Amino acid sequence: MKKCLIYAGKENIQDAIDLIDAADRLYGREAAEIYGFGDPEALQELEGHFDVLIRGEVRKDLENTEQASAEQASAEQASAEQGMRHDDSRDGTQGMRQYSGSEYTVIHEEIFYDIKNLTNCMEKLHRLYDFHSILIPADHVGRMLAPRLSMRLKTGLTADVTAIESDGENIELIRPAYSGKLMAAIKNRGAGPLMMSVRQKVFQWDRSRTVKSRWQTVSFDHIQEPGIKLLRRKKQESAADIRESEVLIAGGGGAARYFNELEALAQALKGQVAASRKIIDQDIAPRSIQVGQSGKTVSPKLYIAIGISGSIQHIEGLKTPEHVIAVNKKSRAPICSIADIVVAGDGKVFVEKLLERIHQGKNQDEPAKE
Repeated sequence: MKKCLIYAGKENIQDAIDLIDAADRLYGREAAEIYGFGDPEALQELEGHFDVLIRGEVRKDLENTEQASAEQASAEQASAEQGMRHDDSRDGTQGMRQYSGSEYTVIHEEIFYDIKNLTNCMEKLHRLYDFHSILIPADHVGRMLAPRLSMRLKTGLTADVTAIESDGENIELIRPAYSGKLMAAIKNRGAGPLMMSVRQKVFQWDRSRTVKSRWQTVSFDHIQEPGIKLLRRKKQESAADIRESEVLIAGGGGAARYFNELEALAQALKGQVAASRKIIDQDIAPRSIQVGQSGKTVSPKLYIAIGISGSIQHIEGLKTPEHVIAVNKKSRAPICSIADIVVAGDGKVFVEKLLERIHQGKNQDEPAKE
């Protein structure tokens, strides 16, 4: 049975769950055991989806006191009486301690923003469990954690993976290269562990498939004083992520001259504006709303592509959208081949006419004033 560790941060819990799909593609669901480690709040959400959830705890600084020695001896005696093992086996029991409430505390959430300590924790977990693969979402924390951990474990790292090809023996990891101009297939030939950071939203796991999770606790005795300190909390301002939107109005090079007008249509449909790389390269829109290999991968319910030709780099950023409407002067543009509806014509006129119809519909729904 293969062992696959998935890291879970509090901000991107669904991304961690979706990585079960990536592990499934590596080994097959019946051939892999999925371990989860991360923020305690995230772990609660993972219960029922992961086979094993690893809760971290930190020892208090009581080493130099007689009280500490007495409590430790008492805890170890209690553990021995309950049959807990502290051997060198690779079944994950080494280093585990019974939680006494007086000697250990649950690992604090600041640790999960302290990449140095987080790397130490992940390294220890691999030494204990000897994982065959380690998967990390390619978010802000993951992009810092993954290379550090791979260096510590002296293993290779494939970053920003978007697809996995595997026949059970040979594994190829697919990722964009040269700013998304081509796709690179990377074969795994090392002894492992197989490490990768995975682009968000490219894998999707069916939450209805559940398992009975087992909880295990691992103590991290050498947590260093964090280099960061939480001073205050401030609610994040609404910086909407296009990956969370169910409706996207995307503009391409053909919509450059009227790109700003797409916002009105996006608001009318309760969606967001996205863009192709041509718009980003012309500094018309920020890179945070770019869809494609060198941008974000999205899976909305409705994707309206206006003035987008549909290069392979852009199509790679669309992950199973439910419906696609292509608006283009060229009815044979590549984007039209994946569209449910093709509107052959001027995108600006399409936006104006559609907004007009939406407003007419709203006026008809409103009760007449006496």
